[in-house]
Amino acid sequence: MAREDSSRIPRGPAGPGLYGERVFRPQDEGEAERIDLGALVYDASTFARLRELGAGPGMRCLDVGAGTGTVARLLLREAGVAEVVAVDRDIRFLAGERVAGLTALEADVTSPGFSPGLFDLVHARFVLMHLPSPARMVERLAGLLVPGGVLVLSDAVDLTTESAPRTPYTTAMRAMWLGLRETIGTDVSWVPGCPWLMVAAGLEAVAAEIHVPPLLPGSPISRFWAETWDRARAAMVGTGLVDDAGIDEAKRCLESPEYAGMSPGMLTTWGRRPATPS
Repeated sequence: MAREDSSRIPRGPAGPGLYGERVFRPQDEGEAERIDLGALVYDASTFARLRELGAGPGMRCLDVGAGTGTVARLLLREAGVAEVVAVDRDIRFLAGERVAGLTALEADVTSPGFSPGLFDLVHARFVLMHLPSPARMVERLAGLLVPGGVLVLSDAVDLTTESAPRTPYTTAMRAMWLGLRETIGTDVSWVPGCPWLMVAAGLEAVAAEIHVPPLLPGSPISRFWAETWDRARAAMVGTGLVDDAGIDEAKRCLESPEYAGMSPGMLTTWGRRPATPS
Protein backbone atom coordinates (compact mmCIF):
# COMPACT_ATOMS: atom_id res chain seq x y z
CA MET A 1 0.00 0.00 0.00
CA ALA A 2 1.11 3.56 -0.70
CA ARG A 3 1.74 5.67 2.35
CA GLU A 4 -0.82 8.26 3.49
CA ASP A 5 1.55 10.98 4.67
CA SER A 6 -0.12 14.33 5.24
CA SER A 7 3.30 15.97 5.41
CA ARG A 8 3.42 15.66 1.62
CA ILE A 9 0.35 17.86 1.17
CA PRO A 10 1.71 21.35 1.98
CA ARG A 11 2.68 23.25 -1.14
CA GLY A 12 6.25 23.26 -2.29
CA PRO A 13 7.82 24.96 -5.28
CA ALA A 14 5.71 24.79 -8.39
CA GLY A 15 6.65 22.19 -10.96
CA PRO A 16 8.70 23.11 -14.00
CA GLY A 17 6.27 21.97 -16.68
CA LEU A 18 3.23 23.56 -18.28
CA TYR A 19 -0.33 22.33 -18.67
CA GLY A 20 -0.49 20.49 -21.98
CA GLU A 21 3.17 19.52 -22.01
CA ARG A 22 3.91 16.89 -19.36
CA VAL A 23 0.26 16.21 -18.54
CA PHE A 24 -3.01 16.68 -20.49
CA ARG A 25 -1.26 16.96 -23.84
CA PRO A 26 -3.67 17.96 -26.62
CA GLN A 27 -2.09 15.49 -29.04
CA ASP A 28 -2.96 12.52 -26.82
CA GLU A 29 -5.89 10.42 -27.95
CA GLY A 30 -9.11 11.27 -26.12
CA GLU A 31 -7.98 14.60 -24.66
CA ALA A 32 -10.67 16.59 -26.48
CA GLU A 33 -13.28 14.15 -25.19
CA ARG A 34 -11.98 14.54 -21.61
CA ILE A 35 -12.27 18.33 -21.90
CA ASP A 36 -15.79 18.00 -23.27
CA LEU A 37 -16.81 15.87 -20.28
CA GLY A 38 -15.92 18.87 -18.13
CA ALA A 39 -17.93 21.09 -20.45
CA LEU A 40 -20.97 18.86 -20.03
CA VAL A 41 -20.68 19.38 -16.27
CA TYR A 42 -19.96 23.09 -16.07
CA ASP A 43 -21.19 24.84 -19.23
CA ALA A 44 -24.77 25.33 -18.04
CA SER A 45 -23.80 27.06 -14.79
CA THR A 46 -21.06 29.07 -16.53
CA PHE A 47 -23.38 30.26 -19.27
CA ALA A 48 -26.17 31.12 -16.83
CA ARG A 49 -23.77 33.30 -14.84
CA LEU A 50 -22.44 35.02 -17.99
CA ARG A 51 -25.99 35.77 -19.14
CA GLU A 52 -26.93 37.13 -15.72
CA LEU A 53 -23.93 39.43 -15.89
CA GLY A 54 -25.21 40.84 -19.17
CA ALA A 55 -23.58 38.79 -21.93
CA GLY A 56 -25.56 39.66 -25.04
CA PRO A 57 -25.71 41.36 -28.44
CA GLY A 58 -22.99 43.80 -29.36
CA MET A 59 -20.46 42.54 -26.82
CA ARG A 60 -16.86 41.70 -27.66
CA CYS A 61 -15.65 38.80 -25.51
CA LEU A 62 -12.37 37.09 -24.68
CA ASP A 63 -12.41 33.42 -23.67
CA VAL A 64 -9.06 32.51 -22.12
CA GLY A 65 -7.98 28.86 -22.23
CA ALA A 66 -10.90 28.16 -24.55
CA GLY A 67 -10.22 24.42 -24.90
CA THR A 68 -12.73 22.93 -27.33
CA GLY A 69 -14.64 26.23 -27.58
CA THR A 70 -17.94 25.23 -25.98
CA VAL A 71 -18.31 28.43 -23.95
CA ALA A 72 -17.28 30.61 -26.89
CA ARG A 73 -19.88 28.99 -29.14
CA LEU A 74 -22.60 29.33 -26.50
CA LEU A 75 -21.87 33.04 -26.22
CA LEU A 76 -22.21 33.46 -29.98
CA ARG A 77 -25.16 31.16 -30.65
CA GLU A 78 -27.25 31.57 -27.50
CA ALA A 79 -26.28 34.99 -26.13
CA GLY A 80 -25.79 36.61 -29.53
CA VAL A 81 -22.56 38.42 -28.68
CA ALA A 82 -20.82 40.13 -31.56
CA GLU A 83 -17.42 38.44 -31.29
CA VAL A 84 -15.51 35.94 -29.17
CA VAL A 85 -11.74 35.80 -29.31
CA ALA A 86 -10.97 32.28 -28.08
CA VAL A 87 -7.35 32.09 -26.95
CA ASP A 88 -5.33 29.00 -26.09
CA ARG A 89 -1.73 27.86 -26.29
CA ASP A 90 -2.90 25.14 -28.70
CA ILE A 91 -6.00 25.84 -30.82
CA ARG A 92 -6.34 22.50 -32.62
CA PHE A 93 -9.64 21.83 -30.83
CA LEU A 94 -11.07 25.16 -32.01
CA ALA A 95 -10.43 24.58 -35.70
CA GLY A 96 -13.11 21.98 -36.39
CA GLU A 97 -16.46 23.79 -36.20
CA ARG A 98 -16.63 27.24 -37.74
CA VAL A 99 -18.98 29.75 -36.15
CA ALA A 100 -19.51 33.32 -37.33
CA GLY A 101 -17.86 35.73 -34.93
CA LEU A 102 -15.40 33.21 -33.48
CA THR A 103 -11.73 34.10 -33.74
CA ALA A 104 -9.26 31.45 -32.59
CA LEU A 105 -6.03 32.98 -31.29
CA GLU A 106 -3.02 30.80 -30.51
CA ALA A 107 -1.15 32.64 -27.78
CA ASP A 108 0.26 32.41 -24.27
CA VAL A 109 -1.63 34.77 -21.95
CA THR A 110 1.38 34.90 -19.62
CA SER A 111 3.58 36.32 -22.36
CA PRO A 112 4.54 40.01 -21.90
CA GLY A 113 3.51 40.59 -25.51
CA PHE A 114 -0.04 39.30 -25.11
CA SER A 115 -2.24 42.26 -26.11
CA PRO A 116 -5.46 41.19 -27.87
CA GLY A 117 -7.30 44.47 -27.30
CA LEU A 118 -10.09 45.47 -24.93
CA PHE A 119 -13.28 43.52 -24.24
CA ASP A 120 -16.71 43.86 -22.67
CA LEU A 121 -16.35 40.39 -21.13
CA VAL A 122 -13.23 38.41 -20.22
CA HIS A 123 -13.78 34.81 -19.10
CA ALA A 124 -11.41 32.05 -17.99
CA ARG A 125 -12.40 28.67 -16.52
CA PHE A 126 -9.91 26.30 -14.86
CA VAL A 127 -7.01 28.34 -16.25
CA LEU A 128 -5.40 30.48 -13.56
CA MET A 129 -5.02 27.48 -11.24
CA HIS A 130 -2.47 26.13 -13.72
CA LEU A 131 -0.55 29.41 -14.14
CA PRO A 132 2.06 31.09 -11.95
CA SER A 133 1.30 34.32 -10.09
CA PRO A 134 -2.53 34.36 -10.03
CA ALA A 135 -2.62 37.89 -8.59
CA ARG A 136 -0.63 39.18 -11.53
CA MET A 137 -2.86 37.28 -13.96
CA VAL A 138 -6.04 38.71 -12.41
CA GLU A 139 -4.57 42.19 -12.75
CA ARG A 140 -3.55 41.52 -16.35
CA LEU A 141 -6.96 40.18 -17.36
CA ALA A 142 -8.72 43.05 -15.57
CA GLY A 143 -6.62 45.38 -17.68
CA LEU A 144 -8.20 43.94 -20.84
CA LEU A 145 -11.65 45.25 -19.90
CA VAL A 146 -13.33 48.30 -21.34
CA PRO A 147 -14.83 50.64 -18.70
CA GLY A 148 -17.85 48.82 -17.31
CA GLY A 149 -16.59 45.46 -18.63
CA VAL A 150 -16.78 42.31 -16.52
CA LEU A 151 -14.13 39.73 -15.62
CA VAL A 152 -15.39 36.22 -14.79
CA LEU A 153 -12.96 33.63 -13.43
CA SER A 154 -13.69 30.04 -12.41
CA ASP A 155 -11.22 27.70 -10.76
CA ALA A 156 -11.31 24.56 -8.66
CA VAL A 157 -11.83 24.48 -4.91
CA ASP A 158 -10.40 21.41 -3.18
CA LEU A 159 -12.93 19.69 -0.94
CA THR A 160 -10.63 16.76 -0.07
CA THR A 161 -8.81 18.62 2.69
CA GLU A 162 -7.51 17.28 5.99
CA SER A 163 -11.02 17.30 7.47
CA ALA A 164 -12.47 15.10 4.69
CA PRO A 165 -12.88 11.37 5.41
CA ARG A 166 -10.00 9.11 4.35
CA THR A 167 -11.23 7.05 1.41
CA PRO A 168 -9.56 5.74 -1.76
CA TYR A 169 -11.25 8.62 -3.60
CA THR A 170 -10.03 11.41 -1.31
CA THR A 171 -6.53 9.89 -1.26
CA ALA A 172 -6.47 9.88 -5.06
CA MET A 173 -7.64 13.49 -5.14
CA ARG A 174 -4.92 14.56 -2.72
CA ALA A 175 -2.34 12.74 -4.82
CA MET A 176 -3.68 14.40 -7.97
CA TRP A 177 -3.43 17.94 -6.59
CA LEU A 178 0.06 17.34 -5.22
CA GLY A 179 1.25 15.52 -8.33
CA LEU A 180 -0.01 18.27 -10.63
CA ARG A 181 1.66 20.90 -8.47
CA GLU A 182 4.97 19.06 -8.61
CA THR A 183 4.84 18.50 -12.38
CA ILE A 184 3.03 21.49 -13.94
CA GLY A 185 2.65 23.95 -11.07
CA THR A 186 -1.10 23.59 -10.52
CA ASP A 187 -2.18 25.35 -7.31
CA VAL A 188 -5.75 25.69 -6.04
CA SER A 189 -4.83 26.91 -2.56
CA TRP A 190 -5.31 30.57 -3.53
CA VAL A 191 -8.71 30.12 -5.23
CA PRO A 192 -10.95 31.02 -2.21
CA GLY A 193 -9.13 34.37 -2.13
CA CYS A 194 -9.93 35.21 -5.75
CA PRO A 195 -12.55 37.85 -4.80
CA TRP A 196 -9.87 39.78 -2.92
CA LEU A 197 -7.53 39.56 -5.91
CA MET A 198 -10.22 41.19 -8.04
CA VAL A 199 -10.69 43.94 -5.47
CA ALA A 200 -6.94 44.50 -5.42
CA ALA A 201 -7.00 44.72 -9.23
CA GLY A 202 -9.40 47.65 -8.99
CA LEU A 203 -12.62 45.89 -9.91
CA GLU A 204 -15.94 46.69 -8.24
CA ALA A 205 -19.20 44.85 -7.54
CA VAL A 206 -17.11 41.74 -6.84
CA ALA A 207 -18.99 38.58 -5.88
CA ALA A 208 -18.60 34.80 -6.05
CA GLU A 209 -20.50 31.52 -6.06
CA ILE A 210 -19.58 27.85 -5.91
CA HIS A 211 -20.92 24.91 -7.91
CA VAL A 212 -20.34 21.33 -6.74
CA PRO A 213 -21.59 18.70 -9.21
CA PRO A 214 -22.79 15.42 -7.68
CA LEU A 215 -20.62 12.35 -8.09
CA LEU A 216 -22.98 9.82 -9.70
CA PRO A 217 -22.02 6.55 -11.41
CA GLY A 218 -21.57 7.09 -15.13
CA SER A 219 -22.05 10.85 -14.87
CA PRO A 220 -19.85 13.21 -16.91
CA ILE A 221 -18.05 14.44 -13.77
CA SER A 222 -17.26 10.90 -12.60
CA ARG A 223 -15.98 9.99 -16.05
CA PHE A 224 -14.01 13.25 -16.17
CA TRP A 225 -12.14 12.44 -12.96
CA ALA A 226 -11.47 8.86 -14.02
CA GLU A 227 -10.00 10.10 -17.32
CA THR A 228 -8.05 12.83 -15.53
CA TRP A 229 -6.51 10.35 -13.09
CA ASP A 230 -5.48 8.07 -15.95
CA ARG A 231 -3.66 10.94 -17.65
CA ALA A 232 -2.10 12.16 -14.39
CA ARG A 233 -1.36 8.66 -13.09
CA ALA A 234 2.44 8.94 -13.24
CA ALA A 235 2.39 12.26 -11.41
CA MET A 236 0.01 10.89 -8.78
CA VAL A 237 2.04 7.75 -8.13
CA GLY A 238 5.17 9.90 -7.98
CA THR A 239 3.89 11.66 -4.87
CA GLY A 240 4.04 8.43 -2.85
CA LEU A 241 0.50 9.03 -1.60
CA VAL A 242 -1.09 6.45 -3.89
CA ASP A 243 -0.11 3.57 -6.15
CA ASP A 244 -1.71 2.19 -9.31
CA ALA A 245 -3.94 -0.15 -7.32
CA GLY A 246 -5.10 2.77 -5.18
CA ILE A 247 -6.04 4.81 -8.24
CA ASP A 248 -7.99 1.87 -9.65
CA GLU A 249 -9.78 1.49 -6.32
CA ALA A 250 -10.65 5.20 -6.37
CA LYS A 251 -12.09 4.80 -9.87
CA ARG A 252 -14.30 2.01 -8.54
CA CYS A 253 -15.61 4.48 -5.93
CA LEU A 254 -16.76 6.69 -8.81
CA GLU A 255 -18.68 3.74 -10.25
CA SER A 256 -20.39 2.81 -6.97
CA PRO A 257 -23.90 4.13 -6.15
CA GLU A 258 -23.00 3.68 -2.47
CA TYR A 259 -20.11 6.14 -2.54
CA ALA A 260 -21.03 9.52 -1.01
CA GLY A 261 -17.97 11.63 -1.79
CA MET A 262 -17.87 15.19 -3.11
CA SER A 263 -16.31 16.43 -6.31
CA PRO A 264 -14.04 19.47 -6.14
CA GLY A 265 -16.11 22.62 -6.45
CA MET A 266 -15.92 25.32 -9.09
CA LEU A 267 -15.62 28.78 -7.55
CA THR A 268 -16.73 31.51 -9.95
CA THR A 269 -15.78 35.08 -9.13
CA TRP A 270 -16.69 38.20 -11.06
CA GLY A 271 -16.08 41.92 -10.93
CA ARG A 272 -16.48 44.99 -13.12
CA ARG A 273 -14.03 47.62 -14.22
CA PRO A 274 -15.32 51.00 -13.01
CA ALA A 275 -17.25 52.79 -15.73
CA THR A 276 -15.43 56.02 -14.89
CA PRO A 277 -11.97 56.47 -13.36
CA SER A 278 -12.04 56.82 -9.58
